[in-house]
Amino acid sequence: METQIVDIPFRLMDGREARLADYAGKVVLVVNVASQCGLTPQYEGLQRLFASRRNAGLVVLGFPANDFGAQEPGNNESIAEFCETKYGVDFPLAQKIAVTGPGRHPLY
Repeated sequence: METQIVDIPFRLMDGREARLADYAGKVVLVVNVASQCGLTPQYEGLQRLFASRRNAGLVVLGFPANDFGAQEPGNNESIAEFCETKYGVDFPLAQKIAVTGPGRHPLY
């Protein structure tokens, strides 16, 4: 039996295991993020979007990855701290994953 996308596990920054199924009934925006790229300011917009729409059922899920030009070299702790202190991020962030290559996370 093939795994469905909603059943693919990932870990949140606090270490809890999660699945997309945990967000059933919500609109989920999955975003590949990095703290040292030209699009890093997207955290601000993503946080604004999440804050303005979370009560309507929107969840933003950030998936940090270091696969594109080494733009996310930090560890999970430094990524979480950066997102919180620099952009006030309180939407769920996954632990850093690979989105390309042989170690690619099954979500990608």
